[in-house]
Amino acid sequence: MNSDEMLAFKSYQNQAELFVKEYLLADPLIPYTSIVGGIFICKMLFFQVYDLTQLISTVYFKSYSSLSKIQRIEWNNRAISTVHAIFITTMSLYLVFCSNLYSDDQSAEITLRSSALSTFGLGISVGYFIVDLGMIFWFYPSLGGYEYVIHHLFSLVAVAYSMMSGEGQLYTYMVLVSETTTPGINLRWYLDAAGMKRSRAYLINGVVIFFAWLVARILLFIYMFYHVYLHYDQVKLMHTFGQLLVVFVPLVLAIMNLAWFSKIIKGLRKTLTKRQ
Repeated sequence: MNSDEMLAFKSYQNQAELFVKEYLLADPLIPYTSIVGGIFICKMLFFQVYDLTQLISTVYFKSYSSLSKIQRIEWNNRAISTVHAIFITTMSLYLVFCSNLYSDDQSAEITLRSSALSTFGLGISVGYFIVDLGMIFWFYPSLGGYEYVIHHLFSLVAVAYSMMSGEGQLYTYMVLVSETTTPGINLRWYLDAAGMKRSRAYLINGVVIFFAWLVARILLFIYMFYHVYLHYDQVKLMHTFGQLLVVFVPLVLAIMNLAWFSKIIKGLRKTLTKRQ
């Protein structure tokens, strides 16, 4: 590459960086670009995952070829769910426990703090929930019943409000830490669909799900409610709708988590009993 080509390339690179900085990642546009990005990524992943899983699964899972069409769609959909879970869990753990954004030693009210990164992460999650909710409605009830619809609708409203208003993002990310359990839940479905329900991997995964669910969806929710109680004077500074979301949505999700946890305990107990 000669000097003229290098200069032309550098010029295009500078223009692209300026476009991203001034438009795509400008503070007023971050919510919208991140939502569109989340939808685009999910749709692209779906088609890429479809081809990739067909290639891998037909080689390593003999039962894949015997799956029904809707089971193969769910197989691919759960792969996208796993990618989103890994992304948003990483973002949530960093912002809640590692960054200084929500630390108590800052002067600004903890319920009103946000950043470009935190807003961007929520936007990606909104894009995912829109796509996944659309898939659930399109194939209803094959990809999930009413409980999944309720879960996704509440999550979508709460995350979207927090993203657009900048309010209560700490508590939104605390709830999103619960996505830690999603890869294990999806792996359980994969092992079951692949005819490996009696395998050692299925048992180990069940134990991991139990402890992950206990920590991320039970204990962490208790801690979140305690945190809301300690900082309720700051919660009251939010708009009324935001206050309702901070209390009501996690409460509904917590009840659902307890109901699902009881099923996890029964399933794990049943699996352990069969192995004795």
